[in-house]
Amino acid sequence: MDRRSFLLAGSAGAAALLGTAAGWRHLHEIPVNVHAPGRIEGHFLRDRKALPAPAYEVDIDVAIFGSGVAGLTAAWKLAREGHRRFLVFDGPQAYGNAAGGNHGGIAYPTGAHYLPLPSTESLHIRELLHDLGILLRNPSAEQPYYDERCILHAPQERVLFGGRWQEGILPKEGLPQWELDEHERFAQLVERFRSARGSDGRRAFVIPAAMSSADPQWRALDRITFRQWAERENFRSPTLHWYLDYCCRDDYGAGRGDVSAWAGLHYFCSRGGAAENAGHGEWLTWPGGLHPLAAMMDKAAGQRRRIGSVASLHVTSRGVEALCFEYVGGSVRSFIVKARKAVCAMPLFVASRVFDLRAYGFNGEQDLPTYAPWLVSNFLMKRFPQELPEQPLSWDNVVYQGRGLGYVVSTHQDIRVTPPEKTVFTAYAALDQLSPAAARKWLETVSPDALLDYAASDLRQVYGHAFARCVERADLTLRPHAMASPRPGFLSNKGLQALRDADGPVLFAHADLSGFSVFEEAAWWGYQAALRILAA
Repeated sequence: MDRRSFLLAGSAGAAALLGTAAGWRHLHEIPVNVHAPGRIEGHFLRDRKALPAPAYEVDIDVAIFGSGVAGLTAAWKLAREGHRRFLVFDGPQAYGNAAGGNHGGIAYPTGAHYLPLPSTESLHIRELLHDLGILLRNPSAEQPYYDERCILHAPQERVLFGGRWQEGILPKEGLPQWELDEHERFAQLVERFRSARGSDGRRAFVIPAAMSSADPQWRALDRITFRQWAERENFRSPTLHWYLDYCCRDDYGAGRGDVSAWAGLHYFCSRGGAAENAGHGEWLTWPGGLHPLAAMMDKAAGQRRRIGSVASLHVTSRGVEALCFEYVGGSVRSFIVKARKAVCAMPLFVASRVFDLRAYGFNGEQDLPTYAPWLVSNFLMKRFPQELPEQPLSWDNVVYQGRGLGYVVSTHQDIRVTPPEKTVFTAYAALDQLSPAAARKWLETVSPDALLDYAASDLRQVYGHAFARCVERADLTLRPHAMASPRPGFLSNKGLQALRDADGPVLFAHADLSGFSVFEEAAWWGYQAALRILAA
């Protein structure tokens, strides 16, 4: 079964967040750096603080507000087609959820960490990867050929179950036959749904989601939760239910009891890309997660990117005018951007604060997605901890029923005769055991000690207190509005549809338009925005 990305975890409430191993950091004196990208800019917009008079103006044909995957894709496509009269304004953080870091020459992700092989429907991704030199030949073929260095190496995944490591994420060893039979029945359903088509001739589940079938038979799945669907299908296996929950939290930031059944099945049934030199459903990854890919996109677009966040945006007779701001030497400076076209490549909760979306038929009170918070923790390891013997350290390492979603190893893709002396373990966790608002409040007020204890909870379960003795430093990245969660009814969100259809001076491009946050969806809307600009 396929596994996809973005991040997350959970346990049993606020007490579980706070009731971790007290004094662990103090005992081992691990230096901790806490990063909250976008907090200053976001609170500036939230509190509607006054800006100083604009210091200067920028006049450009196309302004792209947001340098996440959608904004970078729009910029790359425009540049590729010969249009270079554009600028990309970063927003709170360059590359958004595809950002990363580096310490001592070791790259690591602070956001998403892999990209599944794109299927034939995701031609926009294949075109991008081919242009960047990652997909080396036959981009439109069923099985293209990729750069071997970017294909995920073995061993790929393991799960700690019953005190022992097993290969793969879904536990299998030591289970009764009836549970294994249910695993197989679910796998067969997924395989059948992958090839299923609606009355309109389209596949039921496709990436990009906009190309999926609109047949009411399949869209009816959006009226119930994924848990309700699994129970309706009489799945009783505890390990299978944990796995479904884990996968929903991994991509959507919410469990199977909160996620639409359509979205839950889409996770499993929409992917499955193949390659001439890789197996079915494999992944592409880099030591820095998706950050190197974002940097390649930026370079291919001509690096027409600069600092700046939007405070307000309105349509003029010429096109658009935006009041923007930036922090220089600890002070705020504002400037005006005038453009013929603007691409709003920012999350909708931000766009709704800087632009009157009601004019497009979007009502923020009822149409805004629910945003899931998450935590990405990078532990710089001065040495590798001792492993249990059953299954070797893998790229992705997950603890069954753990508080987090496991950890990936930054140096896994390195090809060396001997392992590197140092590495980075990147642990992912969602805070879906609290309401999103309560989790965001916790992230604002939590102490570094408690945050570190929470971030390291799965790693302590794997390695015990010996883990701390291997850590040189911890960098913790807070993402309070990390991703949109596709809850039941998201497919019929008329406000999102109105923004998807917008084709005027302002174009919208963000994964939020799909209702869930994955690379391919963000890139799709950036690509569509670029096509509309090129056609104007």
